[in-house]
Amino acid sequence: MSELINNSYQRKALLKHMILQLHEGEAPEAINRQLEKLLGRVPYGEVVEVEQELISEGLPAEEVLRLCDVHSRALEGQIDTSGAAEIPTGHPVDTFQQENRALEEVLVKLREREQHANGLQDAEVPDYFIALRTEVNKLTDVDKHYRRKENLLFPFLEKYEITGPPTVMWGKHDETRELLHATVEGLSDPANVKGEEAASFVQLVIEPAASAIEEMIMKEEEILFPMAMDTLTEADWYEIYRQTPEIGFCLYDPKDKWAPGGITPVAQSQVTDTAVQLPSGILEPAELLAILNTLPADLTFVDRNDKVKYFSQGPHRIFDRNRAILNRDVRLCHPPASVHIVEQILEDFKSGRQEKARFWIQMKGKFILIEYYALRGEKNEYLGTVEVSQELSEYRALEGEQRLLNYDAG
Repeated sequence: MSELINNSYQRKALLKHMILQLHEGEAPEAINRQLEKLLGRVPYGEVVEVEQELISEGLPAEEVLRLCDVHSRALEGQIDTSGAAEIPTGHPVDTFQQENRALEEVLVKLREREQHANGLQDAEVPDYFIALRTEVNKLTDVDKHYRRKENLLFPFLEKYEITGPPTVMWGKHDETRELLHATVEGLSDPANVKGEEAASFVQLVIEPAASAIEEMIMKEEEILFPMAMDTLTEADWYEIYRQTPEIGFCLYDPKDKWAPGGITPVAQSQVTDTAVQLPSGILEPAELLAILNTLPADLTFVDRNDKVKYFSQGPHRIFDRNRAILNRDVRLCHPPASVHIVEQILEDFKSGRQEKARFWIQMKGKFILIEYYALRGEKNEYLGTVEVSQELSEYRALEGEQRLLNYDAG
């Protein structure tokens, strides 16, 4: 029997069977005992593979998400990370882990404060809730930790066809966000909470979110991070490292830099001779043109010398534009009666006194919003002005909500 249990195929088959038992209602404690007896410690890679296989075989991701916490409790302490790759200082995973340590410190302080709820007097409850909110507000910073996983790490895992764990984790992120929001709301008005009720109330309000964060830390460090370290290349990790500051950090400010030797960032290898490379992405001219002409607004750009340099060509322009106005002084593109307004806007934008000017008019039964924005460079130097015009009658008529997909709505 032992030679079968130590075989990866047999081990994964047993693990899959046990997870399906959980889905059928078996108690996590009973499954955990079976894991201890039959499998010893389960390699982290096999947990990921089994979850991916279950979703690929038709088990809905929503069902995996619903029972994800049950899986975690059953597998807690049974996942073997001994063969995981070493994590360099300053590496994106090192940053994730340092953030987890900071979150754990907040959770410890929060639970210490929870203990003080016993024996509170009614008059002490408001100040006590303020102290709790201070710690809970720190926990809400976990949103940046999760967003970096969702927008930086998960896309690279999906590139290697690892889609199951990211899908399930993203769902757990959203659940945790909702729990944190409910915690903040629950602590915002202590007026109706009596001193004798404080302990049970605090436990009810705080523990769901605190436990969700703790369980995600376990999932990350025992499953996600070791698996990602084995899967992603150093070039992948460098792209994640390079883009991380755009989202920000969670309760931790990394001091150590990390750069693998001889690595060309992935984004650089995607640049063609015609591509437009921007800080937030790379676009081919055809893609950029399609984006600008599809936006539900008319755009006109006037450069720092007051010359018209560009206008969008969407299908439903509000004001006529033709290429004869290119390189023309913007003052000559307006009726004489309104030139003084154009000059005032340009003067205020160039001097830095203003950044935006807004007008709205009724024209042929339509509500037209016209806005001018000053464009500035990295050193706050004036680069020009962009005019944005939108027909907003349809949007002004919207009421209620439209949450379901309906192509005919609006």
